[in-house]
This record gives sequence, C-alpha cells and structure tokens, in this order.
Amino acid sequence: MKKYLFLLFFLSLLLTASLALGQVCSYSLRGKILHEENNEAIEAAYIWIQELERGSISDLNGNFRIDNICSGTFTLKVSYLGHEDYFEVVNINSNTNLTVRLHAEDIQLEGVEIHGHHEALITTSSVNTLRGDELKASKGENLGNALKRIPGVNTFSSGSNIAKPVIHGLHSNRIIILNNGVKLEGQQWGTEHAPELDPFIAKEIAVVKGAETVRFGPEAMGGIIIVNPASLPTKGEKSGEVDFIGSSNGRGINGSASFTGGSEKIKGLGYRVQGSSKTIGNIQSPNYYQNNTGVSELNFSGAIGYSTPKLGTELYVSHFQTNIGILRDAHTGNLSDLEAIINNGRPFTESDFTYEIQNPRQAVDHQLIKLKAHYHLANGSKLNLQYGFQRNHRQEYDRRRGEANDRPSLDLELFSNALDISLNHKTRRNWNGSVGLSWLQQANSNIPGTGVVPLIPNFDLINAGIFVIEKFTNGPLELEAGLRYDYRYIESARFINRELEERDFTFQNFSAFIGGVYALGRSWVFNSNLGTAWRPPNINEQFSQGLHHGVAAIEIGNPDFVSEQSFKWVNTLAYSNNQVNFEITGYANQINNYIYLNPTNQQLVSLRGSFNVFEYQQTDAFLWGFDASARYKSYLGIELFTKASLVRARDVFNDSYLPFIPADRLESGISYNLINSKSGYNSKMFLSNLLVARQNREPDFDFAPAPDAYNLWNIGFQNNIKVGENNLNIGLHVNNLFDTEFKDYMNRFRYFAHEMGRNVILKLNYEF
Repeated sequence: MKKYLFLLFFLSLLLTASLALGQVCSYSLRGKILHEENNEAIEAAYIWIQELERGSISDLNGNFRIDNICSGTFTLKVSYLGHEDYFEVVNINSNTNLTVRLHAEDIQLEGVEIHGHHEALITTSSVNTLRGDELKASKGENLGNALKRIPGVNTFSSGSNIAKPVIHGLHSNRIIILNNGVKLEGQQWGTEHAPELDPFIAKEIAVVKGAETVRFGPEAMGGIIIVNPASLPTKGEKSGEVDFIGSSNGRGINGSASFTGGSEKIKGLGYRVQGSSKTIGNIQSPNYYQNNTGVSELNFSGAIGYSTPKLGTELYVSHFQTNIGILRDAHTGNLSDLEAIINNGRPFTESDFTYEIQNPRQAVDHQLIKLKAHYHLANGSKLNLQYGFQRNHRQEYDRRRGEANDRPSLDLELFSNALDISLNHKTRRNWNGSVGLSWLQQANSNIPGTGVVPLIPNFDLINAGIFVIEKFTNGPLELEAGLRYDYRYIESARFINRELEERDFTFQNFSAFIGGVYALGRSWVFNSNLGTAWRPPNINEQFSQGLHHGVAAIEIGNPDFVSEQSFKWVNTLAYSNNQVNFEITGYANQINNYIYLNPTNQQLVSLRGSFNVFEYQQTDAFLWGFDASARYKSYLGIELFTKASLVRARDVFNDSYLPFIPADRLESGISYNLINSKSGYNSKMFLSNLLVARQNREPDFDFAPAPDAYNLWNIGFQNNIKVGENNLNIGLHVNNLFDTEFKDYMNRFRYFAHEMGRNVILKLNYEF
C-alpha cells in the first residue's frame, strides 16, 4: 500500500512536470496605480483582465502583478472607489509593465464598486486558498473537513461531526482562526471542541502554513486559517445567495441565505445579512448506525460599513449555536465493557435512525462583535484600528441519573476583549511595513450548579504584544522580516476538596522571522521562511484533573509546564501557467518543550463509568515533512490533479514517536469541464481516489493499534446554468462511493466505531 501510494504520486508529478516544461506562453503583467491629480499611489485598486477572468489588487505602493499570461490581446479594467473605471487594450507578447492614473469621478456611475475592509495577508510564508468552485463544492461541510482539500491540512476529529484543522501535524492552540479579521477565541483547547464558526460566511478561506506569531501572537505557532466574507458594496446595488444541501447519510438538511446591498442615497454605505441552519441525524457506518451522533445548528451574521477614499469603517456581528450528540458507546459503564468495545472495534448496541440528540452531548453558543476602522494618511500610510468582543458558552452533558441528567457536567463561559492598532507605513522606494500593538483580556468562569469538580479552573488572562514588520521589494525579489514581543499574565482559582487553590503565572518571550520570495523566470516562484515562535501552556494543559465529557476520557495536566519554543523553516517551489499548476512545500520544525496529550496504560473506574486516562506530557519534538499538489488542464476540458502530504514527528528526548500525527495521504483524480459561453452553461464531472496509509509510527502505548490503510472513491457532478442575469449551481456528490468500512487514525473515536459510510449529497446554490 505504501509503495503504491508514493509510486502513484511521483508518477503524477512526473506527468505534470513534463507537461509544464512544454509550455512557453507565460508572461507577467506588472504595473502601478496612481491618483491622476497628485500621482500618489492607490492601494486596494482592482485590476482585472476580462478575457481571462483573472486579476489582482494593488498593494500599499500601488504596485500589482499578474503572472502566467499567454501571448495575446486583452482588455484591462482598473476600478477604485470614487474614481472612474479605467479600460485599456493591452497586447502581451513579452513581460509587460504599465502605469495607470485614475481620474476622480464627479457623477454617479452605474454598476457596483467594491472597497474591501478585510486585509489580504501579504506574507512570505506558503499560502493556499479555497475560493470559487472549490469553495462551493465544500459548502455544507464543517471548517475542518472543508480544509482537507488543501495539501498539508488534515483533521483531528471526535466522531463524524467534530473536526479540528491540523497544519503540518499541529492543531488546537497552535493554530489561529481569523473570523472576518478577528482571532476566534473560545474553549478551543479540547480535541473535540470544533471551531465555533459558520463556513457559509466565507467568500474565500486561506491557510498560511508558516509560523505567523509575529503578526498574530503566540497561538499562531502552527499557522493561521483566514475566513473572509465578501467585501461590502458601496453603491446602490443588491445581490444575494441561497444554498440548500441535502445528504443521505444522517439525512442531513443544511441551508443558508445571504443578502448584500448598498445605499442609493448615501454613497459608500453597504450592508450584508446572512443566516444558516443544519440538522443531521444519526450517522451510518457501512454496517450500522452510530447512536446519538446527530447535530443541529443555527447561525446568523450581519455587517454594515461606510467608505470614503480615505476612511473605511465596519461593524460586524455574528451568532453561532450548535447542539452536538456524542457517540453513546464511547461512555461505558465498567472496565470490562470498555475493554470489550475496544476489542470489538464497533458498538455492541444496535441503533436505529433518529434526529433526537440525547446525553452525552455538547451545547455551544458563540457571539462576536467587531468594530473596525482604517484611515489613509497623506504620506501614503494607513492607520488601522480594530476592537473585538466575544462570548463563548460551552456546556457538556453526561449521562446522569434523575434530575441531574438535565444539568451540564461542564459549564464554561469565556469573555474576550481584543484591541489591535497598527500603522502600515511607506518609508522610501521599495520599502513598506507595519508596526502595531495588540491587547487581549479574557475572563473564564465555571458556572455553578454542575455538581462536578470543574475540569479547568476559573482564570483571568492579559496578553499584550508589540510588533514591527518590514518588507523590501525589488523586481522579482521580495524580502520580509519581523520581530514581536509578548507578555502574558494569568490568575487562576478553583476549589479542590473545599479548599481554594490559587496560582498566578507570567510568560514572556520574543518571536521573529525572516523570509523571501523570488520569481525564477516566467513561471517558477520560490519562497522561503525561517521563523522562531513560542507558545505558553494552555490552562487545560496545566490544570486538567478529571473527566472530559466530550471525549469520555480522563485528562491530567501539569501546572509546572514551561513555554514551548519553535524553530520552523518552510520552503515552497511553485510553477504555474494557464494549463499547469505545480507546488511542493518542505518544512522542518524543532519544538522544544512540546506539550502533547498522551494515552497511558491506565483506566479509571468510578461510579460514573470506566474511562481511558490521557496525560499531558512535555518533551522536545522534531517534525518534518512535505506536501505537494499538481494540476493539469487540457484545452479539451479534461483536468488531472494530484495532491499528497507526509508528516514525520519524533519525541527527541525519549527517542519515540509522538501520538496523533496524520498518516501519509495521496489523492488523485480526473475531471471533465463542458462550457458553452453563449448560453452560460458550465458543467463539471469528476472522479477522485483517496489513499491513506497505515500510521506505522505509533507511540510506545495506545489503547488500540493504528487502523489499517484505506482507499476511498468519490464521484461528483457540478452544473452552472444562467437564469436570466442570475446563476443556478447544481451539484451531486457521492463520497465513499463503494461504502468502504474503515477507520482513521486521527479520529479519537476510532476505538469505538468506524467512519461514515457512503454519503450522497445534493447541493443547490442560487446567486442573484
């Protein structure tokens, strides 16, 4: 299996590389966007090649670049708020440079102009993005499963409905998620604590695979995930989108609707409202239903913004609410039952389908309020101010007797206030950068009345950081470096055996990085990033001393842990033209004082049941690996693609393997596109195969051996139809086509049940 996996992958890369080297029609269009009246640079102007339906956005210095253009004649359109649209016919038969001067408009123009208020992350780290048709294909999935489309990104899951993203083997408090520019703050420390975020809000989702602690603080040690909605319109035009998704497995019903508009009376004023819901019943493995594995979800968000050429403001509000059932067979009554179900490999209890969610379960609601403003200064600099308030309320219910069954066993409420101030500045030619301050205050409380000793204590947290980043650009070369200092203070308190236990902690450290991007000719780009990062221990890693109900396991922490210190080097080589895209990323990551949750050979028997015992430990770790992708598009509409990832991780101190590291993966496929430009008809059919190897690099002890390798087939059909001026997208997908029975090493419930069986999904999307 392993030999077949890598043989197939390298044959795919060889095919793609040979096709790539045969392409010669690849040129770059570069230029600068200026104000006609004063020759000052324009940032965030939209540059669009109409025939290719491709474009770019000008940077702080007004510069833009569009690569991989074949020779020909094209129509260039440049747009910016408050200025007339600029059109130019450009003849490209070599690398081309031009300067565009935009004229300020005095009259109302027809159409919609967009002025974005979320910042595109400009970084020398490796970045992959989901957008367009690929993002539409992921609709209805949770964030973790949607991101598995990106090489190097996996999931750490607890059952079929809870998944956390894993980037290069790291997850949870080592990954930052930006929800519309705001760092998502919740009880994200648990492996079964899925991100409290509605993916339906996204117009694009980006994954940065390098350490980004200088920009975003200690929790970005493993990378960041950016979820951005569409920019708000600034003129009197209306648009909307409606989604309906039905799935056979779990008999799921999932829907979303959004409406976006701009004021006809107040130029620069725009708004958006959005909502979604999800209902899924018991998940079915190929030979049985998994009892109590349903989920229900109800979310909404709204935004309003006002823009002028110098000022931009935005208010954003979101509410996320979910109720998730936990596999009942993961909660056993005694030690013999626990050992028996692990040996059996599947539940003993026969279950039928139902939408009813009983204990054990999770009930989580999350609220976010964001206020943001930016102001363009006279010298080309920009001042940014953002405040974010978040409330996260998590309740976990266990199976209990009598009235106690209606009371949560874990009831946590976390309040977060964050303030970010930064200045994007322009110093001299070819140089730009930013300097900023960030402040975070958190208060976490255990709500009384559970009748259970809290898993983690109450705590108050203050984190203050200051950073500076500078960037130099000269032709095909970009160099970037940054430095940050963070100070964190934590006060914790809880009662143990009716005695108050209080402890205070102080953590502080520097993080830094240096990186570069170099264009190697017309189509090749190489980027390298070397960074040092740190992360203080999380409250659960220090203080967990009991039953974690969501995963039916005993977790034990250590308050004497010290901060993690990471040194990561990431290198990416990419090739791209109109037909071929190829990218390979290699990395090495040394993490001193690495904290991880390790299964022990102990089990705790109590009046509440029998549970496996996991203990947080600290060691020195070394992780390395690569991820790669290749795609070839023929002029006949046939497209071939392949992507793979490999992670290696060792406990250096004990000379052993680390637990819960993703196994080697390879996904390959073929698709066929049929396009009729006159009627607007666009259809796509695809067939893909996923190979996942057995994880042979296991720790010294686990409750059950790693599951066997597995091989899944997926098939799908996407169809886009023009309905007047609107678009109707119809999709039919079949995942696990042959209803294969398998287990995944990265699922903590693999001890008790198999993964989901065949799932037929119908997706309807209407854009108006």
